[in-house]
This record gives sequence, C-alpha cells and structure tokens, in this order.
Amino acid sequence: MGETKVGIKNQAFNVRNKHHKMIDPALKFLTQAPQKLQGFLKSNLRRFKKGDEGKDFQLPILRKGLKSSTNWKATLEKQLQLWRENPHWGDAQTPEINVSIPKGSLCNLCVKFDVGLPPDALYNIVTDPNSPRVFKNIEEVISRKVLVDEGSRQVIELEQAATWRFLLWSGSITIHVLIDQNREDHSMKFRQLKPGIMKRFEGFWRLEPIYVDEKICMPFKPKTLSDYEMCTGGKGRIGSRVILEQLLQPAIVPPPPLSWYLRGITAQTTETLLNYLFEEVDRIKGVSQVQNSSQDQKPAKEVRNERNIDEIYDIKQRWALRRRQSILHRKR
Repeated sequence: MGETKVGIKNQAFNVRNKHHKMIDPALKFLTQAPQKLQGFLKSNLRRFKKGDEGKDFQLPILRKGLKSSTNWKATLEKQLQLWRENPHWGDAQTPEINVSIPKGSLCNLCVKFDVGLPPDALYNIVTDPNSPRVFKNIEEVISRKVLVDEGSRQVIELEQAATWRFLLWSGSITIHVLIDQNREDHSMKFRQLKPGIMKRFEGFWRLEPIYVDEKICMPFKPKTLSDYEMCTGGKGRIGSRVILEQLLQPAIVPPPPLSWYLRGITAQTTETLLNYLFEEVDRIKGVSQVQNSSQDQKPAKEVRNERNIDEIYDIKQRWALRRRQSILHRKR
C-alpha cells in the first residue's frame, strides 16, 4: 500500500511538472513581451534615425503634403478663373474698424473687411517673400530667415524697412519681427523680437472663407466646401473675411498731443498697407488695367480731391472715400 501511495504521488508530481513546463514558457513570454517590444522599437528607431534610412519615415509625410498642396493649388486656380469672369463683389462695403487704447498702450487696432478672392489667394499675397512688390510702403527686406518649415507652416525671422506718412510728415522705420504663418488655418501671427522704442508690437492676420454665391443653393445652406461646390455645380465663388489686429505699446507712452500724432501714423500706415492689398486683389482679378487707364485721364479737380482725402483724420471716412473713387474709376 505504501508503495502504491508513493507511486501515485510521484505520478501527480510528474503531471504537475509537465503542466509547469508547458505554462512557464507562455508566462515567461507574456511577462517579457513588453520589454522585448520596447527593445525592438528602440533598436528600429535608432536604425531609422541613422544615415539615409531616416528618409523612409519622412516619405509618407512628404507625399501627403504634396498631395494636399496639389489639391489647394488646383482649387485656387479654378476660383481665380471664376473671379476673373465675375470680379465684382463687396467693393462698396465699408470695413469695420475699431481703435481702442488699452492701459499702458498706444493703441489696439482691429480691422475686419471682405475681399473678393479665396483665402489661399490672400494668404499668398500676405506671406509673399517679395513683399515690396505688393506693399509699396516697404522700402526693402533687410533679412529673411526661415527658422521652421513644416510644409503648411513656417516660422520666419524678418527684418524690413517701411515708410510712413501722416498729414504733412513722413519718415521710415525698421521692423524686426518673428512671424508664425500657417496655410492650414490661413493665419499669420507676428511679434516684435527686440524691444526698443516699441516695447510691444504684435498682432495677427486671419482669413476666413465666405460662400459668395450661396443664394444659388437656396433653400439649402452649405456648411462645408464640398456642400458648396456640389450645390453650385462648381461655379460658386469663394471670398474672404479678413481680420487684422495689431497692438502697439511704446517703451514710454507719450502724453497728448504726441500720442494722438503717433496713433494717426499707425492708423494711416495700416490703411495704406490695406489699400495696396486691394490694388493687388484687383490686379489678380484683371480689373486694375481699367483703373490705371482712367488714372491718366483724371481732371485736375479729381486730383485735388484725392489729395484732400489724405487730410481727413477719420480713418473710416478716408477709407470709404477711397473705395468709392476706386469703384467709379472701374466703371468708366
């Protein structure tokens, strides 16, 4: 009997040993799997970082960026053609201009207006490296360094000289700013790099799409670009709501009337910049030649009237008069 019990115990022990031998490797694999996976990923990441093999990781990203770039360029070209065929919209609209004076600042200028071109077209104008071509008040680009380039987004260090004019006075100023521009949301932020006379100079451009011909879709109201293209048969124009905001804070805020004078320079410099923007928009749409030809035939009375516009202090009134004259010249 004793021998039988010992034999049964040995048999049970052997069975347990067999089960342990089968289970232990599985448990060992499961417990070591995270470490092995981590080691595998580390070794492969190191391998891809070395030499030219790192390009394998970047290829899908570059291809994706290339594809999206091709798409927006094709859409832009189609939109430009639609605007050349029917260039007029929003010309008579007066921009929304707000000038506030935060504590310790010279002024905070916010301008909102609509333009008859899609956001991508305006983004190209605002971010053009050859900015003096469009904005004639920029004398020269002293230096321009691209610090970050992520395809649709760039960070740029820019130094340029710009002229200003207010009433009978004029001069020039050097601006050294850091720009963060992104085509994905059609935005451009800027801020002064080194404080000097100005303690703070910062702001942003933002461009939002407007479905100009959405009445074609009535009673349906398109919510996306694909909806808009579908209901207009690809013939619907896309405009832009432009928002420009900038804050100026000098190292020492001057007392009146000097502060009023500097505020006037800021407002008129911004107005001049935006008038150049409108001129470039008209050129792209093919309406500038009509305007230029009529400029040469202006009577002396009209020329005197235009000079008087510069003497109007109210920026809203000046802008409205300039836009009204521009529309009259186009109709001739």
